[in-house]
Formats: sequence, C-alpha cells, structure tokens
Amino acid sequence: MKWFGKNIDPKCEYCALGQLSFDQEKVLCSKRGVVDPWYRCRRFSYDPLKRQPAAAPAIPIYSKEDFEI
Repeated sequence: MKWFGKNIDPKCEYCALGQLSFDQEKVLCSKRGVVDPWYRCRRFSYDPLKRQPAAAPAIPIYSKEDFEI
C-alpha cells in the first residue's frame, strides 16, 4: 500500500478537514459536521499524518528444541 500515492481510498478518518471525536467513533468535519470515520465527500483532502499504521505482527517465541537437529 502506498501511503503518499494518488490511489488512497478516501475516508474522513484521515482527511485534513476532519478531527476524530473524543470517543474516537465519529469525525468532526469542518464542512459536513459530525460524520462516520468511513464517510467520504468530494472535499476530501488527504493528510498522511492522520493514518494509523497497522499493528506489528507478534514475534513468535522459540524454545531451545526448535533449533536442534
């Protein structure tokens, strides 16, 4: 996935015109008011700093027996 590409799926969750509400369930948009995070409109302006990176995968725990031949 390209973070700064032109093929970003528009969502108000990471729009420059919106801010997440205190409970993080709605977006407070300066143009549309209170909307859902997955809502989108034609005034979408991408702000890459609002994107949340995916969680890192868990590191497996190996035992000494895993490395024996």
